[in-house]
Amino acid sequence: MTEGSVRIFDTTLRDGEQAPGAGLTAAEKLEVARQLVRLKVDVIEAGFPAASPGDFEAVQRIARETKGVAVAALARCRDGDPQRAVEAIRVAERPHLHVFIATSDIHLKHKLRIGRDEALKQAVEWVRYGRKALGSDAEIEFSAEDASRTDVDYLLDVYEAVVAAGASTVNIPDTVGYAIPAEFGLLVGRVVERVGRDATISVHCHNDLGLATANTLAAVQAGARQVEVTVNGLGERAGNASLEEVVMALRTRPTQFPDLGSGVQTEQITAASRLVSYLTGFAVQPNKAIVGGNAFAHESGIHQDGVIKNPLTYEIMTPQSVGLSGSQLTIGKLSGRRGLQGKLRELGHDLEGEALDGVYRQAIALADAKKEVTDADLLALVEARSSEVPASIALEGWSVTSSHGGNATGTVSLSIGGDVRAAESTGNGPVNALFSAVDKAIQPVLGWRPVLTEYEIKAVSAGEDAQGQVLVRCRRSSDEGTGALIVSGHGLSTNIIEASLEAYLVATNKLHGAEINGVDAAFVTRARTEDIP
Repeated sequence: MTEGSVRIFDTTLRDGEQAPGAGLTAAEKLEVARQLVRLKVDVIEAGFPAASPGDFEAVQRIARETKGVAVAALARCRDGDPQRAVEAIRVAERPHLHVFIATSDIHLKHKLRIGRDEALKQAVEWVRYGRKALGSDAEIEFSAEDASRTDVDYLLDVYEAVVAAGASTVNIPDTVGYAIPAEFGLLVGRVVERVGRDATISVHCHNDLGLATANTLAAVQAGARQVEVTVNGLGERAGNASLEEVVMALRTRPTQFPDLGSGVQTEQITAASRLVSYLTGFAVQPNKAIVGGNAFAHESGIHQDGVIKNPLTYEIMTPQSVGLSGSQLTIGKLSGRRGLQGKLRELGHDLEGEALDGVYRQAIALADAKKEVTDADLLALVEARSSEVPASIALEGWSVTSSHGGNATGTVSLSIGGDVRAAESTGNGPVNALFSAVDKAIQPVLGWRPVLTEYEIKAVSAGEDAQGQVLVRCRRSSDEGTGALIVSGHGLSTNIIEASLEAYLVATNKLHGAEINGVDAAFVTRARTEDIP
């Protein structure tokens, strides 16, 4: 973090992933982490290593493979959690341990069932452990969960004690989105006054009242110098403070934040937004600030006239400043790799080697199937590459027949662990018939079938030859209740039936991968939602 800047602590891969249904594989988390590096955030909170073997693997892999950024891991102030977190991030170029415990009376009484003195003792113990385990150069952060509903005098005593124990950052979470900007700014000001000379003051705001960004900016004005945010405002319940909103507010209103800003490469914001939306399956609402589809759209004649004469009349930032080029690319069979690479770079994706070759082959094949390949098509191809998963269940072939007023009949041939199995089934349409055939083929082998919980289709671009992008969410038939692991799968094709089948198999492979890696879905869900800021 440079002098006079605000540290951007991105928690998309930890708090963002807590949004129900937003679970990512280790490979997908690494892909998001790489984009966050291109975005130039200061800290990536990669996950909660004690939650599951999968989360530990993802955090450790991100810590090992990302450079030029701090990698943080979250841990409860509870024996076992901090040790696991330290193990995961020790290999990082800049390890950042983030420990927390609840401090509000309602949490202490009803959740932790301990008193204030015991909570303070545990906070000090595990901050001291982190400092000893990682050394004097590492960042040790302490969060007082539900700080905005904590007795202020007690909260200040806790922060003073953990700073004395070695915390270099203290975080003030508005865990349930309870605060309003004026009161939150006053609270932050008191913390800054008490320990601001000895530690960086951080805030972590939730959006339950729609005030997460406002509270975060009020905190910066009161002296906070780290903000904990997520791409697209993704997160538990109503979400978190939005990275793009906070960053662009700092950039657009410099007189309100004198000599402050961030090191974020804002031209990478749109690419980050699209990637996170695609991988999690959480669509960005059209009227979302900064990254929504309508953020730079003008329908009113008065507005259109003003923008034509001078964009500053109705736009307080340029589309280019957040990575929207507005240009279009038409690609054909004779288009070269270098031209494609340059266009992808304009769109926020720097690909080379095999990754570039793969997208190039797909783009050329797509040029054979449709009239023109647009920017949206290229972005969809890049995003599809980002969500590739190991396929122990592979599609060998499929066919379907369907007619007006009658059932459809689908047949699939699948390779399951090297053995080829075929099945046929009927359904009330071609997609339903093929999904049922997949179920019949895999259930005798795996002992479960995928249960479809969500199905969504959207066209990537305009025209009757547009690619169709399909999102499905599935759980295992053997998992019931709120603890069930739900995964997403994506498919992309000019044939919407094929895209649907591809998405269903991606989700099936994710569920199978979780099973063979020993991930207990109920434990993962419980550990992530039990008591996290």
